[in-house]
Amino acid sequence: MNFSHELITPNNDLSFKIFEFEGRDGHYYREKHWHRSIEIFALFEGSLCFYINDRAYPLKPGEFMLVNSHEIHSIASPEPNHTIVLQMPLTTFANYYTDDKFIYFSHSAKLQDEKVMALIRDMYETYQEKTLGYELKVQSDFYMLIYLLVTKYRKTEVNREELQRSRGLFRLSAVTSYMKENYMKDLSLESVAEVFGYSPTYLSRMFQKYAQTKYKTYLNQIRLEHAYIDLMNSDMTIGEIAMRSGFPNSNALTKEFKARYGLLPSEFRKKEKDKNLI
Repeated sequence: MNFSHELITPNNDLSFKIFEFEGRDGHYYREKHWHRSIEIFALFEGSLCFYINDRAYPLKPGEFMLVNSHEIHSIASPEPNHTIVLQMPLTTFANYYTDDKFIYFSHSAKLQDEKVMALIRDMYETYQEKTLGYELKVQSDFYMLIYLLVTKYRKTEVNREELQRSRGLFRLSAVTSYMKENYMKDLSLESVAEVFGYSPTYLSRMFQKYAQTKYKTYLNQIRLEHAYIDLMNSDMTIGEIAMRSGFPNSNALTKEFKARYGLLPSEFRKKEKDKNLI
């Protein structure tokens, strides 16, 4: 399995991030990953299926999935859909942490689900239009959404196992953030372990226990994400992209890329360019 830690950056003019789901065209699968932020996927058309801790949560229009901080999840989007994603920094909820400095939200449907969906739709539409004062309207709806989350969806009693897992992923997040910032360098397991004062064996076990993946597998995924961006937004050769994204050569990049996307990098680039010409 391949779990990654996702870094989330808010929109430039907001304290959170709101956007349309990248899997809107269907035939999309986002592998298991986690992040510190609280995330909501609001489905308005089509269908999605979430997997959280290996439990399936199928969504139909009018439903949303709330993903907690450091909760390992994946997303299957086999069909076209219209989904709005809202990602909120964990610090947004700092005043509502439990005694364990932790906050956890329920996945169960609530009576306020319809209002949550309406708020997210209004926030997105207002943000897209960007008329005079749009920031005030979006932020106003956001505060109402936060109010509903902490008063209607927050769980005050948290499973100790879930708390321990979250703390483990929190520690691991410091390591994965460092790897994301230095992916072009020679990031051997030994060198990264030394930076954080861990033994290589201990760091390897951290990845296996809390992210359920190998260190090298995780590193390759970071590099692959950067390679994908360059592939779609530049005319660089595959070899140049490989070196720029931290892979030792084009063969290494090609192997990882085909395993994830089912196509060679060159084939994938051509397919995407042809699609944009239509």
